[in-house]
Amino acid sequence: MSEPLTDTSFSASSTLNSKVERLMPVAKAGRLGRLRRGIEKEGLRVDATGRVAQTPHPYALGSKLTHPHITTDYSEALLEFITPVTSQPREALAFLSDLQTFTYHALDNEWIWPGSMPARLEGNDSIPIADYGTSNIGTMKSVYRRGLDVRYGRIMQAIAGVHYNVSLPDSMWQALQTLEGEEHTAFNDYRSTRYFALIRNFRRHSWLLLYLFGASPAIDKSFLPSGKLPQKLHTLDDETYYAPYATTLRMSDLGYQNKVQEQLKICFNSLGNYVNTLRHAISSSWPDYEKLGVNVDGYWQQLNANILQIENEYYSDIRPKRVTKHNETPSQALEARGVEYIEVRCLDLNPFDPLGITEPQIRFVDTFLLWCLLSESPWISDEECDRLDDNRRLVVERGRDPALTLTRQGEAVSVAEWGEQICAEMMTVASLLDAMEEGSPHADAVSACAPALQHPDLTPSAQLLAKLHDQKVSLSELMLMLAKQQGDTLQQQPMLRSRQALLDQLVETSHQQQHDIEEANQVSFNEFLDSYFTQARESRLAALSTAGGFP
Repeated sequence: MSEPLTDTSFSASSTLNSKVERLMPVAKAGRLGRLRRGIEKEGLRVDATGRVAQTPHPYALGSKLTHPHITTDYSEALLEFITPVTSQPREALAFLSDLQTFTYHALDNEWIWPGSMPARLEGNDSIPIADYGTSNIGTMKSVYRRGLDVRYGRIMQAIAGVHYNVSLPDSMWQALQTLEGEEHTAFNDYRSTRYFALIRNFRRHSWLLLYLFGASPAIDKSFLPSGKLPQKLHTLDDETYYAPYATTLRMSDLGYQNKVQEQLKICFNSLGNYVNTLRHAISSSWPDYEKLGVNVDGYWQQLNANILQIENEYYSDIRPKRVTKHNETPSQALEARGVEYIEVRCLDLNPFDPLGITEPQIRFVDTFLLWCLLSESPWISDEECDRLDDNRRLVVERGRDPALTLTRQGEAVSVAEWGEQICAEMMTVASLLDAMEEGSPHADAVSACAPALQHPDLTPSAQLLAKLHDQKVSLSELMLMLAKQQGDTLQQQPMLRSRQALLDQLVETSHQQQHDIEEANQVSFNEFLDSYFTQARESRLAALSTAGGFP
């Protein structure tokens, strides 16, 4: 029999297997709790020819400013579906399915694009910026998006993906805190520290998720309006570029990348480092952005000329998060109450599934995240940070190349060898999660995904290229066919009456809430924005004072 968890001699340096062994009795007794997750799925609305829809966000879907489940991301055409937090993957997927079914009933000869890389484009202006109404907060959201346009262009902002939000239950944190002899540490501080340990290991090994689930090895030629073909890309047909061994061009330098932000060097060693670095970025001007202008002849084209307009502009494959209170910035929330959950941002849409993500994939990612948490996770040096970036870049661009090697602790190792070692360790963690389930869904998910390491043709990126070659169609033609097939399936799918009623009510409620917010405007937008950023600056000054002075 395992020793009780009250034995505080057990240290944080103990092995992964030992930790799992010590936690297993608690899991089997049902006292560990289940991971909780929420899914945010993006998808462009397109017309019958596969071009980005120019129509407004349908009124029948409610207000995109206030609706809790159906909104838009950057573009008026970029739908975003947000599920509630659930402890069972199937519940989240069922809600996501109903959101899309409800949406299809409001669309008129339009479809939801199933791929991460955008549809046929006709230049930068073919991607309409989302309009959130006349309230100050709605105007701020729209101006922020104008700023993204003048800084990076709209085309990059039309890329879609799945954002996966995960939290561990308090009961699991309490068991870990006791296991590691950290009862003397304040609970929120302990949880934040360990979440950052998870994030560091995620950054070391997120290449595995990019390899297994990347599904964007090709782009429509219109994505590169200059017509200049990068060396890494080949021509498939008159409409399509591709990279033969790529996994996710969405995560490459063609996708969500920013040269200015690279100087921030955030490697997530501590909450304080993360918050202070972001605060520096949102309060430090950048010459090129100054030249663009902020308020030009009464027209706001960006919120400010700083490295980041607001914290959400920082691009990363994972973020620590905390639900904010009224008039509170994300950094203020994190600093006040610690990390509440993490947001995984590196997942492509699975174009072969109407929901963009499957239950086995969710189970695999959950197991991977808990493996990241329970494995040893030293701080990341600047040198290691650069190596991690190199590993991710190589997998993104050449992940299925049999000659590819990555760098692990200064040594070359193949994707298959390193990935199989990780999956073997994940099976131990899967047994812990499966102790709380019927059957072995987590172990089954790892077993189902692992063969793709030895057989790259099983990956979604390879399967997508195979379909393009076999069917002799362009990327946009294939995506449009899939969109219409999936749309037909979703439209014919019955919804729970209770959920139909909920979504019907939210349409009316959200429109009324937007109206009320707009009626409540009491100050000008200039005054509103000044107040917002003054609060952020005062928070930064207070943090610097507490830390003992300015850097």
